[in-house]
Amino acid sequence: MAALDFKIFDADNHYYEAEDAFTRHIDPRMAKRAMQWAMVDGRKTLLVGGKVNRFIPNPTFDPVAKPGCLDQYYRGRNPKALSLRELFGELEPIKRAYRNRDERLRVMDAQGIEKAFLFPTLGVGMEEALRNDPDALCAAFHAFNQWLYEDWGFSHRERLYGAPMITLVDVKNAVAELEWALARDVRLVCLRAAPVAMPGGSRSLGDPIFDPFWARVQESGAVAAFHGGDSGYNRYAEDWGEGADFRAFVGTPLRSLITADRAPFDTFAALICHGVFDRFPGLRIATIEMGSDWVRELLRKLAKSYGGSPRAYAQDPVEAFRRHVWVSPFQEEDLRGMAELVGADRMIMGSDFPHAEGIAEPATYVDELKGFSAREVRMIMRENSLGLSERRQI
Repeated sequence: MAALDFKIFDADNHYYEAEDAFTRHIDPRMAKRAMQWAMVDGRKTLLVGGKVNRFIPNPTFDPVAKPGCLDQYYRGRNPKALSLRELFGELEPIKRAYRNRDERLRVMDAQGIEKAFLFPTLGVGMEEALRNDPDALCAAFHAFNQWLYEDWGFSHRERLYGAPMITLVDVKNAVAELEWALARDVRLVCLRAAPVAMPGGSRSLGDPIFDPFWARVQESGAVAAFHGGDSGYNRYAEDWGEGADFRAFVGTPLRSLITADRAPFDTFAALICHGVFDRFPGLRIATIEMGSDWVRELLRKLAKSYGGSPRAYAQDPVEAFRRHVWVSPFQEEDLRGMAELVGADRMIMGSDFPHAEGIAEPATYVDELKGFSAREVRMIMRENSLGLSERRQI
């Protein structure tokens, strides 16, 4: 690993949720409509909306995969043609650092990490699971956010920045949830990269109906972060003969090709084309754990569309993306090419630690930055995320 003369800021760290993350604070009236635990065939199983949820194979997270064990697989390297189960290797008992913030800080010290944004593991699959029950969804997310604040905090010791989950399915509720989090010193919130499944039909994230939420995000100076998870796009894979249920690490080549980049591509296309950045010029948006390969094609198509129909846009859409969006590329992607496309000042490193598909030692991300200047390395590995952790507008 290249030597660093500074401590890093990891923009994509994770916890493994406590088993009562969704149930500790749930409104009793919503308990059976939200998350419950049950024994099914002798195994502790998560029920969401009364149905067995398979988003995570073992949502108790004990045992759990070793960090980074799938790194080579996601680089397209599997010379022995091992199955995913074989690539996972031997699971290990869950570590305290995955569920205890003080223990996590000690691990971060050893890893050379000063600060980190913290995102859900199980939580990013739950909006799709409750898409048909908005009241239960809102109650479940508020219960989750109360647990998150209690166990991890939103700005713990100015080192751990937990991202509460917000659904836009009920706009007034979304604003109220944001206000609740802002009162507790939140710095960023976690949103789903997908159309909003409103009662009566889905809506674009750029629909003016959501302007009260975007207005408050802008006014507060917080960051809206879109994190990978169950976007609901498996329904499109189903049209091609693939299964509909989203299961982490379970899929086929066609399903992954259909769904991998479409959710972020469509999400940011909608935000730009439907004028969110025109109406709210102070917004800061981050895209986390969705890679960056889709960015090049999106900006190419936006440039072509703008060139052909300039009056359809209030501003250059490519420049709007570059101004408002911070991108966290996967470590195996073309990082130099992304810097040339959006600028090193809009790139943030994320390790996905301690997930199997992430980086076992987050600081080794720097080894992917060969050819970058020392200033660019520092921006990507620290300074850009540091700026995002401070509540301010562009």
